[in-house]
Amino acid sequence: METEILESTQIQEAADFLADGQLVAFPTETVYGLGADATRPDVVKEVYAAKGRPSDNPLIVHVSGPEMVWEYADNSYKPLAEKLMKAFWPGPLTIIMPIQPGKLSKAVTGGLTTAAFRMPNNAATLNLIKTFGKPIVGPSANTSGKPSPTLAKHVYHDLHGKIAAILDDGPTKIGVESTVIDLSVDVPTILRPGMITDKDLLKVIDNVNSDHHKVKAGEVPKAPGMKYKHYAPSAQVIIVDDKSDFKQAITQYQAKNVPMGVMAVDEVLQEVPAGIKTFSLGNDVISASRDLFAGLRQLDTDHVKFILAQGFPDADHGEAYSNRLNKSAGNTHYKN
Repeated sequence: METEILESTQIQEAADFLADGQLVAFPTETVYGLGADATRPDVVKEVYAAKGRPSDNPLIVHVSGPEMVWEYADNSYKPLAEKLMKAFWPGPLTIIMPIQPGKLSKAVTGGLTTAAFRMPNNAATLNLIKTFGKPIVGPSANTSGKPSPTLAKHVYHDLHGKIAAILDDGPTKIGVESTVIDLSVDVPTILRPGMITDKDLLKVIDNVNSDHHKVKAGEVPKAPGMKYKHYAPSAQVIIVDDKSDFKQAITQYQAKNVPMGVMAVDEVLQEVPAGIKTFSLGNDVISASRDLFAGLRQLDTDHVKFILAQGFPDADHGEAYSNRLNKSAGNTHYKN
């Protein structure tokens, strides 16, 4: 199979591939997703196969608007859910709710009685879903466990020959996956942090909990990212939490006499010795989040063995960045 690269205006071609039961990668404001007809279990199973994704890891259902959600979700959740939809959709918020019996297959839900719904903030993809006329599943369009794709070329690198097409709309604007909130529990609970924070949510609803625990073997995760290894490049990532430690950390890893890379803000990179591969994370945690996965992929392309990556405080927008970086590093932090 030859994977086609489609321009963001080639919506009908992408919709035709989906209607034919094929897989199409699509852009969102967070990362590129791997799309398939959410109503066809046989096609959804192809998504797991293409990614090498465990079948108990549920998929997010992407919709063109709230009206599409209520064809599948339990309508008793409408009052609470629509408060969130009105405030944050289209946007990087995924909402988990119980579904109407028999409306979505176990291939989508991971065998759970709930499903996750999102309306992405990308004109091309919203147009695609409207043209297709049905919801599409959309896990990140990468090999399972690797850094998520924020450019069409990242998708092509991982999945060319395995999917029909990639709808190319340039770089994603946010760069980390959506916040996931579970409404099926007594108190709405954040299962995955993103750029919509608990403070943002509390402006709209009364109570919010957080639960980022790692799901154990035998448990079925309610949201992506809760159980399996994620975001890991081939290189070993080491998080440098204090900017002032970079000089010593670089000296220490240079002594190993193997290729290394540094991912940090521009202020830090100005002090990195010549001959070391670098990747700029811009000047703040927002730009760092946007470019995190691209940096991990670029330094892998540069064949480094170690990546010293800048940490940020685990608060507000830093929580999503820290969550992804910690997973990519296997929670390995530099100790001076």
